[in-house]
Amino acid sequence: MHYLSYFGFLLLGIVVTAALLIGFMDVVRGTPIKTVGSPGQGNCCPSVDDPFFRESIELLTHVKLKPGHEVEFFINGDQTYPRLFDDLRNAKSSITIQLYFANKGKMADTLQGILIERAKAGIEVRFLHDAFGTTLKKAYFKPLQDAGVIVNAFRPFSFKSLQKAQHRAHIRVIVIDGTVGYTGGFGIDDKWFGSGRDKDQWRDTNVRFTGPAVRQLQATFIVCWAEASSQLLTEDTLFPPNLRPEYGGEIGAGGILASVLHAAPTIGSTPAERFFVLSIAAAREKLWISNSYFVPEMAFRKLLCDAAQRGVDVRVLTVSKATDTKSTWYAGRARYEELLTGGVRMFEYQPVMMHAKTIVVDGQWLSVGSMNADNRSISFNDESNLVVLDEGAGARMEEMYLEDLRYSEEIKLDEFRKRGWTDKIAEHACHLVWRIL
Repeated sequence: MHYLSYFGFLLLGIVVTAALLIGFMDVVRGTPIKTVGSPGQGNCCPSVDDPFFRESIELLTHVKLKPGHEVEFFINGDQTYPRLFDDLRNAKSSITIQLYFANKGKMADTLQGILIERAKAGIEVRFLHDAFGTTLKKAYFKPLQDAGVIVNAFRPFSFKSLQKAQHRAHIRVIVIDGTVGYTGGFGIDDKWFGSGRDKDQWRDTNVRFTGPAVRQLQATFIVCWAEASSQLLTEDTLFPPNLRPEYGGEIGAGGILASVLHAAPTIGSTPAERFFVLSIAAAREKLWISNSYFVPEMAFRKLLCDAAQRGVDVRVLTVSKATDTKSTWYAGRARYEELLTGGVRMFEYQPVMMHAKTIVVDGQWLSVGSMNADNRSISFNDESNLVVLDEGAGARMEEMYLEDLRYSEEIKLDEFRKRGWTDKIAEHACHLVWRIL
């Protein structure tokens, strides 16, 4: 009996240790892609003006680029929220909202009032918020629910769902009447008000669009809603019949070519990883990235340096000490020397927290959305990005980028190497845990 007890405890210990190890390996997992093309061929990714680039993106990231879009970019809250609130107030049939971050304040109160009024007017309103990112309390949601707004939390914490705790819905989705879509880096918090240039404000890039991609954005919401509510939505208020292909709603060569990338976590290579890899490898002249939490893994950094070495103007605009998360900033700075030595130009936005997540390649291929250049976004989170293949939209994105550089400081290698030893210790300490930041 004594020996049976001993071996029973030993077996239990082995099982528990194995479970903990499996859980740890899952928490710190990354993505596998290191190169583009076959060994010895070098970079053989098609350029963005090659028709095969579009096909590659569609096949490997599961986006479907279609014509017929109108796109508006917003660089701050002063541009975003008046337009957004006006669209919400004029909703005729449905409103769907999915947000990662929402906090109390004037903006939250304004949104609450609009949604209550629309719900009482008979509009179908659904609000899906991430259980981790949202700090709004039950007292905020109760008046919404009393008015008829359907509210759900995405992946609330419980013992039964511990395996999903690190996988968050970092998505930004707002769809009005199934015809107008918004995504970007925005949330509901008063820090998003303003110009994005003054103290206590956040600089962000958001996008409003119409066209076939709105239906893709709606589908992104519905996929997450199905998990949170056990209900898969298909009604006409969300997908208006007059916009379906049989009515000619998605046919025609006019307008901007665009799609929505819903990057969802998988075991192994993710759509987010493949999007970044293809976009970097496609660059021939310019590769300009804005990203608030810029902590790319080694293979990502090598691809950026390879692009610079083949003559591409590679620029990365990220946060400064005005960041809201110092650990992520330090972790990113731990690899600045590697990037600068490889020819990548690094800039830090000085006035305030820079929260934008954009990329523009050769003035034609671009993305605006919620996806950061860190392991959490690429491996663990659901993300939403509007991707566009259009020279006019690319030119506007480049203009916005150059305007931001006026408020930024370029990091020079010689000066950066002179930073204090306390900064270097903080950088390397934070980089040890970069995968989970």
